[in-house]
Amino acid sequence: MRFLPPLVVLSLVSSVGAATYPAFSLKFVTNEPRIEKGRLVEDTIAKRYPVNAALVARSQRIGRLSTDLLPRLSHTFNVIEQRKPKEAYFVNDEGRWIARQQTGWVVDRRATKDNILKAIQAGRHEAEIVLRRVEPKRSVRDWARAGILHHVSGGESNFAGSPSFRVKNILVGAKKLEERYVKPSEEFDFNAYVGEIDKKNGFVPGYVISGGTLEKEDGGGICQVSTTIFRAAYQGGFPITERHEHSHRVKYYDPVGYEATVYAPSKNFKFRNDTKAPLFIQASWDLRSSTLRFDIFGAKPNRKVTVSRPVVTSFKPPAKPSYTADPNQAKGTRRLVDVPMQGMKAAITRRIVQANGEARKDRTVSVYEPWGAVYAVNPRDKRLKAQASN
Repeated sequence: MRFLPPLVVLSLVSSVGAATYPAFSLKFVTNEPRIEKGRLVEDTIAKRYPVNAALVARSQRIGRLSTDLLPRLSHTFNVIEQRKPKEAYFVNDEGRWIARQQTGWVVDRRATKDNILKAIQAGRHEAEIVLRRVEPKRSVRDWARAGILHHVSGGESNFAGSPSFRVKNILVGAKKLEERYVKPSEEFDFNAYVGEIDKKNGFVPGYVISGGTLEKEDGGGICQVSTTIFRAAYQGGFPITERHEHSHRVKYYDPVGYEATVYAPSKNFKFRNDTKAPLFIQASWDLRSSTLRFDIFGAKPNRKVTVSRPVVTSFKPPAKPSYTADPNQAKGTRRLVDVPMQGMKAAITRRIVQANGEARKDRTVSVYEPWGAVYAVNPRDKRLKAQASN
């Protein structure tokens, strides 16, 4: 935390009438920055705190701060210092993106008490409080200096119907990407940022596509995260330097083709920051609506991006069913884990128009193999042996 120069004035005391001394009050005037409409704005904060006038009068008579007044002052200082720094964050306020922070306040008690005593002795009705502001590590002013002033783009996906393990892995992955910076010309590297997909890194076992069926591995559901950040980057017009589709269509990632799978180290998702300012990536999620969202902030966009609906062709019928072992499944029974899907080819077109009118297009093509229903069965189920021999 950084201490800024003393800045504020608060004044001390009360509405309680004392015949020997008028009301004495503590006033506070300072400011708090925010970013709105691409500009740094300073909001004024003004507060007032009362102190008992009789105690002020007694301090005036004895020529020092009375033992009765000192605890009152300490209480007031403690109230002021309850305000702790909170890091800068963008908030969507009815369609307007506003960056806010909270500056912490610390009272210089020795200097303030000296000021209060001088004010009392001089017969003034208020005293100055020496206040130090504590900036958060991630501040609105730092963003403004770096050029992070605008909402660039956002991407969203829905994970409704996900089992608990999948929701857990989605949140773990999202938290590893939120509040990330991408410098100008730097490449965003999903696998590097998320790290190992294992228990040590917070992930739990879940179903992943493996060997033409579903198997349990740590991190099942992480592709919800890669898909969502892909959508945010794609909508922002950023160059996509690595992206892979799933081997078959997965309903969680519809619209079909508008997704990105990861499986370290062979499959990654990457994009490049081709702007002149850093990018700040912010994650948010709503468990009630089962939505995950990434928003990207940076310099004012100098391009307009439109993304087409997927054009789907080359349909093929679903494959035959497959089976995966589950020790919790009773012998002779089966449980549907995944539904069958047709094979298909999906193409999405992105059109990017620069501020100077220059336009270009690119296409994202995904080829999906037919997929059969997947059933969980007991590990001793004969269908597993038959499947392994094929």
